[in-house]
Amino acid sequence: MKISEVNSYVLQYALDEELGYSQQYYAKRTAHIVEVVTDEGIKGYGEAFGGGGVAFGNKAIVEKTIGPMILGMDPLDCEVIWHKVYNLLRDHGQKGMPLQALSGIDMALWDIAGKFYGQPVYKLLGGAFRERIEVYGYGMMLQRVPNLKERFARESAAIAAKGFTATKMKIGLGPKEDLALVETVRRAIGDDIKLMVDANHAYTAREAIPLGRELEKLGVYWFEEPVAPEDRQGYRDVCLALDMNVAGGEAEFTRWGFRDLIEGRCVDVLQPEVCGLGGITEYRKVLALAHTHFVPVVNHVWGSAVAVAANLHLLAALPDLPGGAHPVQPLLEYDTTPNRFREELLAEPLDVLGRVGREGGTIGLPNGPGFGFEIDWDFVRHFRAA
Repeated sequence: MKISEVNSYVLQYALDEELGYSQQYYAKRTAHIVEVVTDEGIKGYGEAFGGGGVAFGNKAIVEKTIGPMILGMDPLDCEVIWHKVYNLLRDHGQKGMPLQALSGIDMALWDIAGKFYGQPVYKLLGGAFRERIEVYGYGMMLQRVPNLKERFARESAAIAAKGFTATKMKIGLGPKEDLALVETVRRAIGDDIKLMVDANHAYTAREAIPLGRELEKLGVYWFEEPVAPEDRQGYRDVCLALDMNVAGGEAEFTRWGFRDLIEGRCVDVLQPEVCGLGGITEYRKVLALAHTHFVPVVNHVWGSAVAVAANLHLLAALPDLPGGAHPVQPLLEYDTTPNRFREELLAEPLDVLGRVGREGGTIGLPNGPGFGFEIDWDFVRHFRAA
């Protein structure tokens, strides 16, 4: 079996309302789907992290740079392919967009392998440690509206009503404004639902530490990306100053980038983004590093139904850390804001929102070979960007 084609599809549509985080607002929803085709007719699918113009840049890297490198290779040789591509691109991109593009391709290779062997990807990863995965509802993105507190209160209450037992919100408007938003959400959801906050590296450690101490009083479960990903010392300072968990890692790449983050004890909860760090082949190495140092992993998930489906397999195959009769279970991050690429891309939707409500805040594992989905190609043709 040989790779005969590598294709790249950027999908995009205009949102009814802008959504934002501490760094920017955006008016369009974007997804970047990568397809690898074999000469035996087996096709695999992955997703490359990055929206807006980043997706179009990654599309060029997939089609013009990495794709030609791997044509004719055996798609089951994922390690060989990964190292060939990384070694040839090392002088041009050890982090960032080349790794995002490689991630989409690598994920597609794992999908092919599952289909070739007739097994779900989590079986290829060593089997499932759990039959159900708890889901947390991510929402409360920043918006330019007259009363953001009222909007967050309504949205967080709706997430809780859907059956989620944990939720996450954006902050990053300034410590005073952030604290008022978190207080509003805590009142709306009550004390029994886990609440996480995500600053998207809006602060220095000097700003994040006193804010974190106030968030601790509100029972916040983790403080995500309090400082810039390059600021290792800042991460360490925040971790040492707070009893609350500090989370991060979505903006890191490869085992070498994560090595410094993990060995430096910069985070209490590691958040690898499989669609960005280098794909499943590299994710496995990052996971091994994290567990070697007893750092818990909760995957970062942002994108279409392809990313969600792939992460179901990774979380199913995630070993308990440190182990025990009643171990703390990993969480699936699920974006609850409007996203047609999450709800309508697949021929048979994942229906995470519906299943969370019916299944006590959890979701069962996929059963089909590979990632276990088929893409709705009429939908892709309709939303494909030029």
